[in-house]
Amino acid sequence: MASIKLNSAHLEKISAAGKAQVPTYRRDGAVKEGIVHIGVGGFHRAHLAFYINQLMQKYGISDYAICGVGLQPFDAKMRDALRSQDHLYTVIERSGKGNSAHVVGSINSYLFAPDDREALVAKMANPDTHIVSLTITESGYYYNENTHELQVDHPDIQFDLDPANKKTPRTTFGFLYAALEQRYQQGLRPFTVMSCDNMQKNGSITRHMLESFAHLQNPEVAKWISECGAFPNSMVDRITPQTSAIDITKLAEEFGIEDAWPVVTEPFMQWVVEDQFSDGRPPFEKVGVQVVRNVHDVELFEKHKLRLLNASHSAIGYPGQLAGFKYVHEVIQNPLFYNLVWQMMQQEVKPLLPDIPGVNVDEYCITLMERFSNPTIMDQLPRICLNGSGKIPQFIMPSIAEAIWVTGPFRRLCFVTAAWFCYVKGVEDSGENFVVDDPMRAELQEMAHQGGNDPSKLLSIKSLFGDDLRNDERFIKEVAMAMEAINRDGVMKTLPKYIDQK
Repeated sequence: MASIKLNSAHLEKISAAGKAQVPTYRRDGAVKEGIVHIGVGGFHRAHLAFYINQLMQKYGISDYAICGVGLQPFDAKMRDALRSQDHLYTVIERSGKGNSAHVVGSINSYLFAPDDREALVAKMANPDTHIVSLTITESGYYYNENTHELQVDHPDIQFDLDPANKKTPRTTFGFLYAALEQRYQQGLRPFTVMSCDNMQKNGSITRHMLESFAHLQNPEVAKWISECGAFPNSMVDRITPQTSAIDITKLAEEFGIEDAWPVVTEPFMQWVVEDQFSDGRPPFEKVGVQVVRNVHDVELFEKHKLRLLNASHSAIGYPGQLAGFKYVHEVIQNPLFYNLVWQMMQQEVKPLLPDIPGVNVDEYCITLMERFSNPTIMDQLPRICLNGSGKIPQFIMPSIAEAIWVTGPFRRLCFVTAAWFCYVKGVEDSGENFVVDDPMRAELQEMAHQGGNDPSKLLSIKSLFGDDLRNDERFIKEVAMAMEAINRDGVMKTLPKYIDQK
């Protein structure tokens, strides 16, 4: 049977075929677009937009449909794909137990900022807009990692601070400020600015960056944003690989849907969000979102995720790449790697984690291993190895620092550190070269080559590592031993030394 082009007119046909779930709620002018979302990529469409789709489908929520936004020229591709199918798209959930397809309709419209920047400001300033949400990646926040301040000297920020460009901003903060200033002048409440990016303290960072920007424009408006605005912190989780041409073909073959840009993801998803909203919010709890009291509660969940999921990704990615693997599931299906990751979580990381009422850490670890083992996601190692200089200090080093403090075990964490130190050279154990995609690549590679098997050169990079690590002899000795073994024998021959044999 020929596939059916995805659009509103064909939803009944797709539903009648019985292979995919489709939205039956009203759309277009029958709903209000209470959320404006900047950065419509795969993750947003598999996460926030998926949650909103459930609320609209199961509970008839009609005030929080989404207006998607693209700020960058490359977003034109998403604009064209969504407009060609009435802003509908398909979420394909894949697992070893089978695949399912869900047509999502929560994105009701799409604004491409380069087409009409004033229209986007007006949309955000509209009283119907209660939340402006973001998935703009770390670079979109213009956040200086060293000073923790706004990158005021950045050309894009300078452009938006120029009064002549007030109506035609470039950056997220330029648009947010312009819209909030209009709401201030109209006597409206500020909309909630909700970061959904995978960053620690994403809401706090967003608040500080926007308030800093606003203060440079108008201290009075900045004071209003500070006193009346809301920037909930959140922890987000759902593995969403980049969509491939094969995914599009398989969707047509398996489910009979012709979709220009579907999303492939796993069945698991999680969202923990602080209950801090300035102008109302949807009843997120109804669809499984964990709405918590304050930022401290978010940080507890975040610590579990960073130290277990993200650290395990590092333990899979960097040594896995050196050993010549291509996909996450291939690595974790190897018994040596499986035991390394499991024993690292159980013996070295879990004892350092805070208790969370109602959360079973062992069950969470089991779920993680199942997710890593999912062969249908085809999650490529370069994706999880991307920007290691921003990951290792967040995911691995905090556990090592705490283990140093309490004199706890950390041999496997040190092995992962050593693997990354070897990885930055860009050469697999077989001698084959690969691309190290990292903004600090040049400095990392220079230090790696100078240091050889001595980690001291890399540890001297003060923007990444603290004195507690540089000055600990046990840590340095452990990492040096692992680096020497990896460089001499390769990852696969070194791994058994870091696994407790049963």
